Amino acid sequence: MSQPAPSASAPVPEAKHRLLEVPGGRIHLVEQGSGPLVLLVHGFPESWYSWRHQLPALAAAGFHAVAIDVRGYGRSSKPREVEAYRMLAHVADNVGVVNALGAQTAVVVGHDWGSPIAANSALLLPDIFTAVGLLGVPYAPRNGLRPTETFARIGGSEEFYVSYFQAPGRAETEIELDVRAWLAGFYAGLSADTMPPAGEGSLFFVPEGAKLSDRFVSDTLPSWLTEADLDFYAAEFERTGLTGPLNRYRNVDRDWEDLAAWDGAPITQPSLFIGGDLDAPTTWMADAIKAYPTTLPGLVSSHILEGCGHWVQQERADEVNRLLVDWLQSLPAYAPPLHASS
Repeated sequence: MSQPAPSASAPVPEAKHRLLEVPGGRIHLVEQGSGPLVLLVHGFPESWYSWRHQLPALAAAGFHAVAIDVRGYGRSSKPREVEAYRMLAHVADNVGVVNALGAQTAVVVGHDWGSPIAANSALLLPDIFTAVGLLGVPYAPRNGLRPTETFARIGGSEEFYVSYFQAPGRAETEIELDVRAWLAGFYAGLSADTMPPAGEGSLFFVPEGAKLSDRFVSDTLPSWLTEADLDFYAAEFERTGLTGPLNRYRNVDRDWEDLAAWDGAPITQPSLFIGGDLDAPTTWMADAIKAYPTTLPGLVSSHILEGCGHWVQQERADEVNRLLVDWLQSLPAYAPPLHASS
């Protein structure tokens, strides 16, 4: 069952908003185009709107592009329980969207937290998610190390941001005091043209007794983010709060336990990776990228965009659109009809 979504969303020409009932609750999505289904999954702290440049490009190339609000965001359901945001719940939501749209298969593409959500959707359900695109965060199979114990050892005297996000209410108190200003600082701090110079402190590490926002250094919006874009993001989080999005971080150990049967497992479907060379995960997880011949044996192409930060599909929209379309059209089952681009 689906119903039209409220009309207060920021417009993307020719895109349609819908609310879908899925087994885990309600998922809000924005869709454009017709053809093979491409499911777009955003990260933190974003929304379907982070794919605003990809929706028309994929639709024009002959695909049914669908960008969701991940549970906890926007107009999607926001369960109260922390454990409701475990990875298996996000995978189930993706399956529910595919089924509710009447499709049998989909390509799933994710950015930031959306990347592991997409990766695990493909890993657990290869018959449904027949290809996977990963943006920003490389695929790294589950291993034998409990995540929170690993994160606690990172950073020395400073606290790793994932550890900082663990205690319910702590980060919310910081962010929700001035949502718009916090988002502006966070987006700028991870963008190529506004991030702090090397050696001036990373947003990913919080000094003892400090807040994450104490590391914000730029009052200038990055070039990819307009005041109107920031207004949209801020309005969404001012309305919903940040607890749902932050609860994704609070499930890393549950995910590790839930996915024990897939320890070290590769993703064998056709895959794509796009990262920014100035994005921290690309550096930290360089070994994961080197391991792709083993962990992503179906990898079609891997791209590190020079001079690009974390928000790859927004910072470099045209380039990412081209790479996505080329990859999608290389997949035999997803090649659009010849008249699609005419």
